[in-house]
Amino acid sequence: MAEQTPKNPDKHSTYLPTKKTSSKPFHDTPMLDELESGPWPSFVTGLKRLAYDNNMMVDLLGQLEHSYKTRLGYWKGGTVSVFGYGGGIIPRFSEVAEMFPESKEFHTLRVQPPAGNHYTTDMLRQLSNSWNKYGSGLIAFHGQTGNIMFIGTTTEHTQHFFDEINEYGWDLGGAGPCVRTAMSCVGAARCEQSCANEQKIHRLLVNNFIDDMHRPALPYKFKFKVSGCPNDCMNSIQRSDFAVIGTWRDDMKVDQAEVQKYVAEKGRKYIVDSVINKCPTKALSLNDDDTLAVDNRNCVRCMHCLNVMTKALSPGDDKGITLLLGGKRTLKIGDTMGTVIIPFMKLETDEDYEKLQEIAEETIDFWAENALEHERVGETIDRIGLVNFLEGIEIDVDPNMINAPRVSNYVRMDNWDEEANKWKQRKAAN
Repeated sequence: MAEQTPKNPDKHSTYLPTKKTSSKPFHDTPMLDELESGPWPSFVTGLKRLAYDNNMMVDLLGQLEHSYKTRLGYWKGGTVSVFGYGGGIIPRFSEVAEMFPESKEFHTLRVQPPAGNHYTTDMLRQLSNSWNKYGSGLIAFHGQTGNIMFIGTTTEHTQHFFDEINEYGWDLGGAGPCVRTAMSCVGAARCEQSCANEQKIHRLLVNNFIDDMHRPALPYKFKFKVSGCPNDCMNSIQRSDFAVIGTWRDDMKVDQAEVQKYVAEKGRKYIVDSVINKCPTKALSLNDDDTLAVDNRNCVRCMHCLNVMTKALSPGDDKGITLLLGGKRTLKIGDTMGTVIIPFMKLETDEDYEKLQEIAEETIDFWAENALEHERVGETIDRIGLVNFLEGIEIDVDPNMINAPRVSNYVRMDNWDEEANKWKQRKAAN
């Protein structure tokens, strides 16, 4: 079948301009060209598109081809900053600058996204115009850090670009041993599963720790991530030191009429196979009249049934958040998942938000004082023990601090009555 012409050729992934305005001739790049031969869009085409009017990108392609031939990397670090900041910029200096002088400096600026990644087209055009003026034109929305990554500029232009975007409201994100750029899901703006005010939580934490973001002075990096429901679209449990997850503690809401409509449309076998049997704690069953029975005491908020039957099932009304500490990726002790430290907490009043902020402050202060160099929160917990860490941040052990259903590490059986009374007193106080 003949290939169809794209509806908007100049916006298509394979588009290249017909007129070249960059003054430097292209380097031969046979190995990079090969990457364009497959069925999928290639990053090489995007780099070439930028090279048609940017000499820096011409030499970048030449250096990349050279790296492919020699199987060596030629970037080294250094120090580049803007006035008043200690981080937010990833310096890259070329070790083969004599061969590719236009890309001898190729720094990256990390810029904080808006909470929930809410952009307007005017915002995006404004940022793009500034970057075309001072940089390579290469932008990543978003890097693994969550930042907008403006990739490729010189030391001189770094300050100019920052000054311009800062003037209309943008700020650098974190880089180095500091509080890193926070991330939050789109949440209540577009998702019916939201159980918290994600954007408010995000801005509260960022605004409170902005000095720790711009002036690296911690043992290593510290990340906040906020997800509005247990779906955790931000991967905060796996990727952040301080994970905020929206949840609920009353019964899940069930619209039985919608359940029956769904069964009529999909059939009982489909519902049993796709919903009932996939509940990890067997908390669901289908009644003879095609209504749904829910054992809410055994529901672990995995969200599977809510995601499948979005019209029929929804979170309860008693909403709040769960806090977890210690999620991280590979270094030192391997990947870790966040550990629950606050099983449930309401976020409704100013006092509630102040309490959240205080927990974050206590966590960072204790970790900064007791962690080894290059050690994340999860690694500190692993080294000194969770009980000691909780004592350090002044949080009482709670039997609901679990990492697997029906398993608790914090219930002592030798003095059960005494511990049960303490738990009842704490629960009554809340």
